[in-house]
Amino acid sequence: MDRSSQPPSSDSPAGDLPPARLAGWILSGGPALFPTDTLPALAARPEAARQIWSLKTRPSSKPLILMGAEPEPLWAALELPPLPQWLEVAERCWPGALTLVLPARGAVVAALQPGVVAAEARLGLRIPACEQALDLLRRTGPLATTSANRSGDPPCLTAAESAAMFPQVPRLAPVPWPRPAGQASTVLAWRPSGGWQVLRSGAVMPDLPFR
Repeated sequence: MDRSSQPPSSDSPAGDLPPARLAGWILSGGPALFPTDTLPALAARPEAARQIWSLKTRPSSKPLILMGAEPEPLWAALELPPLPQWLEVAERCWPGALTLVLPARGAVVAALQPGVVAAEARLGLRIPACEQALDLLRRTGPLATTSANRSGDPPCLTAAESAAMFPQVPRLAPVPWPRPAGQASTVLAWRPSGGWQVLRSGAVMPDLPFR
C-alpha cells in the first residue's frame, strides 16, 4: 500500500532533522514541520496531504495551500495559464506573507481541496520569505501546508511548541527557528469576474485595486 496515503507510523524519525534528511522523509510520504516568515508550517507532499487533516483534527473541507520556493512550479500546479495580473502581484510580493488563491484544475487542487466542484476549484499559492523554508522547498518541490496547530487551537510560534503539539512529526534543524511574524499571511483571491478580493488581512497588504 502507498505509504504516502497513510498516517505517520511509529518509525517516523521524530526529532530535529537536517534539511537533506527531512527532505528525504517528506519525499517518502511523511509529514514535517518547518519555520516560515509568518507561522510554523505543517507540511507534506500534495499526494500525501490527507494525513495533515488527520494530524490537525481539521475538516477536509478546509483547504490547504501550496507552498514553494520558485514561482514556476506553483503556476504549473494550477494547470491553467497564469494571467498577467497574477504574475504582476507575485513578482511584487513573493517571497513574502501573501497567499494568492487562484482558479485551478487537476491533481494538486483535488488533493488540497478534496470534494470541491471542478468549476469552483481554487488553489492557494505562496513563497515564504524564510531561507530555511526555501532551502527545504528547493529540495522537495512544492508542499501542501497549513499552520502548525490543532484545529481550533492557537498556532504554534516556535520549534518547541510545534514539537509539543506534534511529537511524532519530525522538524527542520537547526533550532531554534527564526522568530516568525506571528501573524498569518494575507490572502487575496481572484474573482471569477476579474479583480482581487481580500479573504484575510494579514502580515502584508499590497497596494492594489480591490473590489
